[in-house]
Order: sequence, then C-alpha cells, then structure tokens
Amino acid sequence: MPVRGDKHDLPQHASLPSMQREPQRAPPPHPHAHHPPLTTHHVHHRPTTTTTTTNNNNNNNSTTRLHTACGSSSASSTTRTPRPRHRGAAVARRPATTPCDSTPVEEEVQQPADENWDPSGTGQTWPCESSRSHTTIAKYAQYQASSFQESLQEEKGSEGDEEEEEDEKEKKPAGGVETPGKEAPKDAGASGEQKPVGKIIKFGTNIDLSDPKRWKSQLQELQKLPAFMRVASSGNMLSHVGHTILGMNTVQLYMKVPGSRTPGHQENNNFCSVNVNIGPGDCEWFSVHDNYWPAISDFCEKHGVDYLTGSWWPVLEDLYKANIPVYRFIQRPGDLVWINAGTVHWVQAVGWCNNIAWNVGPLNAYQYQLALERFEWNEVKKVKSIVPMIHVSWNVARTVKVSDPDTYKLLKHCLLQSMKHIQVLRDQLVAGGKKISYQSRVKEEPAYYCNECDVSTNRGVLYTFVIFGARVEVFDLLFVTSESNSRKTYMVHCEDCARHRSPSLANVVVLEQYRIDELMSAYDSFNLRHYLKETRN
Repeated sequence: MPVRGDKHDLPQHASLPSMQREPQRAPPPHPHAHHPPLTTHHVHHRPTTTTTTTNNNNNNNSTTRLHTACGSSSASSTTRTPRPRHRGAAVARRPATTPCDSTPVEEEVQQPADENWDPSGTGQTWPCESSRSHTTIAKYAQYQASSFQESLQEEKGSEGDEEEEEDEKEKKPAGGVETPGKEAPKDAGASGEQKPVGKIIKFGTNIDLSDPKRWKSQLQELQKLPAFMRVASSGNMLSHVGHTILGMNTVQLYMKVPGSRTPGHQENNNFCSVNVNIGPGDCEWFSVHDNYWPAISDFCEKHGVDYLTGSWWPVLEDLYKANIPVYRFIQRPGDLVWINAGTVHWVQAVGWCNNIAWNVGPLNAYQYQLALERFEWNEVKKVKSIVPMIHVSWNVARTVKVSDPDTYKLLKHCLLQSMKHIQVLRDQLVAGGKKISYQSRVKEEPAYYCNECDVSTNRGVLYTFVIFGARVEVFDLLFVTSESNSRKTYMVHCEDCARHRSPSLANVVVLEQYRIDELMSAYDSFNLRHYLKETRN
C-alpha cells in the first residue's frame, strides 16, 4: 500500500465510526517500542509517493493526478489537510458496534518494528509467531483503552523517577564518587546475550463492516473517495465477482495497540488495497516492489516459513544485503495508504489506532496479469485463490466495455482458453456416455471450488486460517456428489478429484451452468471499445 491524493475528500472525521470529535484529552503516551529515525539505511529506503488533498480538491485534474501517482508507485500515501486538531485516546475512537459481536484476536510479542526476535531471544528471524483467539468487540475496546491508560501511568511514573534522579545529583558534593549503576543491556546477537522477551499484546483483526444497514452512514462516507479507490465501482474487478468476499469487496476494521503487526504478505491474488488510519495513533509501513517477491520467497523458504501461507516478518538487514529496496513511511491519522498490485508489505502500529481496509481490482493489464499469474501459482502450490478469476473474467466480459488494448487481449485470451477447456472436457464426457444436466446459475450464486483438493492454509487478509479443501476453481461444468449424513449435502469437485473417487464417474452428477452457445455469444460480443475523437472543422 505509498501516495497522497486529490479530488474527492477522504472520509470526513465527523462520520466514520471512530472519528467523532471528542473533548480535548491528554495526548497519547509515547509508545515504549523503539522507533528509529527513518533515515537509517537511507540508500535502501526509497522515498514514498505522497500526495496532499484538501477539502476543495474536487476536480477531475486532481483525481487524475492522484490516480497516476497511485498507479506508478508500489505503495503510496495520501494525506488530507487540515488534519484533526487533536488525537484523543483510543477509547474515544472505538467503533460503536454491538458489544457481543465476536472478533478474532492475534496475541503476539511486542517488539520494535525493525526487529523480529526468535522465541529464545538469541537472534533475529523471519517467522512471526502469534496465536489466535476470539473475544467481543466491547472487551477488546476495553483492553485497548486500559492499555492506553496503563501506558499513561507508566509514563507519569518514569517522569517522576527522572525528577528524583535529578534531585539526587544536585545533592551530591562536587567531586563525589558515584555508585556504579546498572549497565544498559547490550544488543542480543552480537554478544550472544539473550534478548529480553517483550510483553504479550492483543490485536483485534478482520472485524466485518459489510452490513449496509448497521454501517450505512459510514459506508456512505467512503463514497467521497475517488471512484478508483471505492469499495465498489464499475472499473473494479472485485465488483464483478457477483458475491461477497469478506475483507476484499467489503470493508474490515482493525483495532490496534502499539506493536500490533500485520505480517508480510501480498494481497490475495495480488490485488490492490486501500487502508485508512482513523487514529488516534500512527502506523509504520514497509513495502517492497512486486519484482522482488521471488527473492523474499527464497528468504522465507530458507527460514522454514511458507511464503504464501505462513506468518513472516522480514529482517531488514537481509533485504539490505540482497540490495532489495524498501519503502518505509509513517501513516498518520486520516492518511490513506494505497498498495499497488503485487506489492509486498508489512505493517506495525506505532500508537493506539483503528484502521479500515478493503481491496480494489483496477481494470488494467498490469493488475489483471498479476492476478492471473498468482491464480495459477496458487494452483501449483495447492493454495486457494480467494478470487475466482475465471468466473470474474467472464463477468467482466459480459458487463464492462474495455478500452485498453492490452487488458482486452489478456481477457480475450483467458476466455478463449476457458472455452477450449470446457469444450474438450464436454466432448470427452459425451463420448464416454456421461449425461450432462443443465442448471443455470441464480443471482448472487457464489463461484465454486473443488471441495476435495488438498486441504491447505491461506492467510487471507491477515494471518493464517484453515480452508478445508477448496483449491481449484470449478467453472461451468460441476462434478457433484451427494454426501450421506444426517443432512443431505452436495459437494462440488473438479474432474480430477471426481475421477479419483470413481474413474467411471459413477454416482457423480455433472451439471452445466452455461451452455457452450452462451459462452460463445459472450466471447463474440466482447469487443474492444474505441473512443471516437472529435473533429473540428
């Protein structure tokens, strides 16, 4: 997600769930985590594209500049002026949701953003340890607020200790001998000493904000964003999925305390993402261009963590030694971060803050190609693609007029390969005497995946969760079996898994959701849109 934009304003602080104005409060305490200056290793840290918007930037030129900035950088940050005048406590900005709503919580060790120590504390490593539990939003908000208050008390206590030390120094006679104090602990690794383990913190993740009734006013605020950044728009491929993919074509909330981490990852199917920091604290972002993901994947393999499904936090020194440039920047309250297609990124909260995020699929050749490449790579690695790319491609061809030649060629090729596969498979089934039953799709019917392909794990938007089966997208020709249990259920399979069960496909029903003539008609009707230039006499 680096740029700062123009045109439509970012969401107004008066309306988003945790942006209500509050009476003046004490400023947030300084987080205890070490926060080094961003000039460290300046040769390897690339400048982040930054754009500033104002309430008056509601014209096409400013939106075009913002769109260009986001598309030309791997990560961009957009800030709005003026900023909020104060940053109240996290409790003042917690979302007003039903207290009993369940939310996933990641429990992890608090440590500096540029460090990731192994459990023994003897050296830095890539695997990022955490454990998942669940709580209610009300309980997490209470934890978030109490963490803030505890830090305030600690800060006041440390200020008092410093004053006492100053008083003691003044009382000492000139030339007096000082009692040797405790030496500051040396960095672990260099001396072989053990690094003190940080305290365990909790990070409230993936809180669903998709309910249009409960979140109507907040979701309406997001309509003030430029069209290419919105949750839903005609030019967003994820708006043509036809069903909900939580956290991708819907908004999710993340509630954080200092040190809360989003481990390194690329977004699902390499789609772009939008993240707004509601505040009151800051977040620190690290990102690497898509070109370097194979090198980072090699580092993950070297350290025994799976790049696609594992939880990992890059050791910056490893990236520097490999000459991998890193974007590093601070996201302040009200800032919007845009992560371009395929960008590798990882994030840590500097202060107490709440963030909202979603994905976007710009209809351009770069995004579409990266999405398809990851779709195919996921299939090779036996990982589910959250976005059913074949299904999406056909939906886009039916509903969108594409004017970019490169995007058009990629889409047309994908449709052709899909049709060829379906025709060959269909001919084989008919030749083998297998009956094919037609059953058209219904509105908002989800895309289908094989329910028997290898059980795999996928991080999704954040961290690791288990997906049972569901590796290969099954489009048009569905191989269906009936499971005998207390509730009669039907399971969809790909051809390979269906034939593994029964080479002759006995007790397997083959359903056809699109007639081949329908697909041929959609393919023939999908043409490149040409804009006619106006001629002047």
